[in-house]
Amino acid sequence: MIRTMRQQDQKTHGTAKATLRRVQIGNALSAFGSGFTVPYMFVYVDQVRGLGSMTAWLMFTVFALAALVVLPFSGRGIDRWGPRPVLVAGAVVTALGAFSFGHATGSEHVLLSAFLFGAGVTTVQPALATMIVRCSTPATRSHAFALQFTLVNLGMGIGAMIGGQIVDVNRPSSLTLLFTIEAAMFLVLAAVTGGVRIPAPAPVAAPATGDAPARTGLRALLRDKAMIRVCILAGLIFFTCYGQFESGVAAYATSVVGISPATLGFGLGANTLAIVLLQMVVVRMTSRRRRSAAIAATGVVWLGAWAAAAVAGLIRTDAMVATVSMISVYVLFGVGEALLAPTLGPIVADLAPGHLLGSYNAAFALVKQIAVAMGPAAGVLLVGAGASGAYLAVMAGCTVLITVLALRLRHQLTPAQDNAVRHERIVAASTAGAPRAFPEYQSAA
Repeated sequence: MIRTMRQQDQKTHGTAKATLRRVQIGNALSAFGSGFTVPYMFVYVDQVRGLGSMTAWLMFTVFALAALVVLPFSGRGIDRWGPRPVLVAGAVVTALGAFSFGHATGSEHVLLSAFLFGAGVTTVQPALATMIVRCSTPATRSHAFALQFTLVNLGMGIGAMIGGQIVDVNRPSSLTLLFTIEAAMFLVLAAVTGGVRIPAPAPVAAPATGDAPARTGLRALLRDKAMIRVCILAGLIFFTCYGQFESGVAAYATSVVGISPATLGFGLGANTLAIVLLQMVVVRMTSRRRRSAAIAATGVVWLGAWAAAAVAGLIRTDAMVATVSMISVYVLFGVGEALLAPTLGPIVADLAPGHLLGSYNAAFALVKQIAVAMGPAAGVLLVGAGASGAYLAVMAGCTVLITVLALRLRHQLTPAQDNAVRHERIVAASTAGAPRAFPEYQSAA
């Protein structure tokens, strides 16, 4: 009987690994398609279609609004029907939005396309996260999320490099081609993941007689103090890094430091290279450390990035040193991102009850989208108003707050959620007939 159970477990484990590979491949291909267009969306609306910067900023606002509208429903849909049909639907909607974007010529058409695109992407994200959780174990989850993050960055980097050779702002058809390629890649994502077999979630125990029924959805999430703290911390993280990455930092580099936009491309490339080279090394380093400590370390690394940006502004008359300082900003951002990849996603997965995994992932994605949408407005506003010193001070303060909140978060997490306990795996039965547990790794307390 033990042998039969082992064979069944091995078969289930093999299916989950095969599913995870297909999900990772599909995710990388969709990121490859996004890399063709993401760096050029503002330029496309503002210059190529001649609709002005206001319409371009409205486009990013519509992205955030789409997330607000769609994510609560997509989370419930994942919990009810599973992540696969929700992912396929989101990928198809994203493809429609991208294709429509490439053929948009008026403001209304652009904003409608932006809503479709934003709604689709923000539906895909929690569905993919749920698939990764279902196909991994607590011991392998950090590696799975880190690998996903690496493949996404690599795919986007390669897509951006190829797209840069195709794009021509004086030839709208070149941008139409890029958006069409992106639409095709999301359809590939739907095809690759549409037929996978996702392991079922853990069964939910029925409440004992006389106990209150289990809370569901938003009520359960709002009563989860640890999840609320994670969302606040994540919002600050996404606002400080991802919300500034291609907006506030770029505006500071070009208008204050005096670096050309073309040179910033090297910074973006250095960021991707740092993530690809360091990610798996960081996974091994953090596998024996508290997740809260890794997040706190991210704040320290990003504080160094903002210090390097300040140095670049102070020595901007020395073009070479200023350029190296600004590129180091992007490299340090990449180091921090590598630290976050194996921590934030697994924390959310471990906090979520099995039957609410989709809702928790959707709430996390919603926080991300709102913070990323707010970041450019704050960054560009301060830099554009000539308050670059205040901008750097605010961002440095945010990174210090990230470290403080991360260290305080450990008091809200269980040792298992904070990666501070011994994980074990069951292997072959001993000679006495009982299965033996061997430590898979020992995490630092």
